[in-house]
Amino acid sequence: MILIVDDKPENIFSLKRTLELNGFSVDTAESGEDALKKILKNNDYSLIILDVQMPGMDGFEVADAISGYSKAKDIPIIFLSAVNTDKKFIAKGYTSGGVDYVTKPVDPDIFILKVKTLHRLYEQNRELNRIHIALRKEVEVRTRAEESLNAKVEELRSILEVIPQAAFTLKPDGSIEFVNEYWFLYSNEAGKLPRVHDQDAWIYDKWKESIQLGKPLVCEVRIRNIANNEYRYHLLKLMPIRQRASIVKWVGTFTDIHEQKSANEYLENKINERTRELMSKNKELESSNHELQQFAYVASHDLKEPLRKVQIFSSILKDKYEDKDPDLQDHLSRIIKSSRRMGNLINDLLDYSRLSKESFYQPVNLNDIIADILPDLELIIEEKEAIIDLTPIPIIDAIPGQMRQVFQNLISNSLKFSREGVPPQITIAAERVEADALDALPAEKGPYCRILLSDNGIGFNSTFSDKIFTIFQRLHGKEEYEGNGIGLAIVKKIVEKHNGSIYVESKENQGTEFIIILPVHQTNISK
Repeated sequence: MILIVDDKPENIFSLKRTLELNGFSVDTAESGEDALKKILKNNDYSLIILDVQMPGMDGFEVADAISGYSKAKDIPIIFLSAVNTDKKFIAKGYTSGGVDYVTKPVDPDIFILKVKTLHRLYEQNRELNRIHIALRKEVEVRTRAEESLNAKVEELRSILEVIPQAAFTLKPDGSIEFVNEYWFLYSNEAGKLPRVHDQDAWIYDKWKESIQLGKPLVCEVRIRNIANNEYRYHLLKLMPIRQRASIVKWVGTFTDIHEQKSANEYLENKINERTRELMSKNKELESSNHELQQFAYVASHDLKEPLRKVQIFSSILKDKYEDKDPDLQDHLSRIIKSSRRMGNLINDLLDYSRLSKESFYQPVNLNDIIADILPDLELIIEEKEAIIDLTPIPIIDAIPGQMRQVFQNLISNSLKFSREGVPPQITIAAERVEADALDALPAEKGPYCRILLSDNGIGFNSTFSDKIFTIFQRLHGKEEYEGNGIGLAIVKKIVEKHNGSIYVESKENQGTEFIIILPVHQTNISK
């Protein structure tokens, strides 16, 4: 913007019109005092056209005042005068800070050329000032950065001097710049790398490659201790330090890991030795398990045969002397009942032993398995007027026969241990969860399936929660409830064989809830 200062409105109008026609923005003032006020408020003027002869402050006084104001002193001034055309006034105009002195009448074409030139020079000068200020700030920033970097380098060197490692720094080209005292345990010269074992000579190529590519280097290498010529394992770390994407330095260390390496090798040997022993023991266990399974099968078969004869002949005697001797009838009934319980126990033990046999998993629809179990329990369900509420269970990888045992035992237990006069209510629900944990959060595609089976039966004291899964353990007498104490042990063993977990929560006379968590997918799936 150009400021025109003149006490005559007609002069201002003429100049303003001429400048605006040439594309300049114009501001005006009709006195020196008014001009100073505007200059103090707005220092964005690129040129001041100042009339010399004005009442009050004349043009020279205004120019002197402007030169004393730091923010406006560089604004170029053109003096205009129709009266003071003498050489001494022109000289005074230049000494007052003017860059030109134009006498009236003014040639518009020449005047516009001068204005354009001065305006352009002013803008160029201002741009140069901006560049100068920016460069000065850049220099200050770089100076501070350099000082900071030097301080960090000194700090780094101080740190490297006290650490118990061979530490060093390299220039960007890879030449050694600094080494600490520890370095001289492995090298006679500051600029020479320690000698490495012949089998580790590849490290020199790796070193050069790392420097060329500007990538960190981390590896194990054996270097020679000068004092005893012993090669010791060290961990070499070489890291680039960058500033604005350029590598300004490399920092490296050789850390003695010889004892650690020796200990690891010793442990690895021990682990390998122990692994071989365990594999041998596993083979022995597999053989023993196979023999035990064979024994269980043969023993159960051999036990069943005489037991079957006891049952048959006891029944014959009971029928033969049905009306003759009441005491004999009672004794025979007890024999038959005990032999039946003995048969069930043999069958349960045989089932329990078979769980050790390896089986293959396959996708199993547990809803179909439960639906297949319920008809087998139809009589007791109708007798007790039980209600079974089943919600869909996700398909999981499992062993179908064993899953049938799990739900057969759990549902049978809930029906068996119901409260007198209270119809059993059994609820089976399931959801996929994030982890094998009681408090795992539900997840639509979680890797585990959590199955909840709850009832309103007699329950038990929660302090016996672990005891009920132990084989042959019973919380109630066999006179009150039938059973051998094997059912829940079988359930637990099956769940664990499926890499899952089972929990139980119960309150006396309120009911019991079993929580089973099983993986949705297993590894050895049969095709």
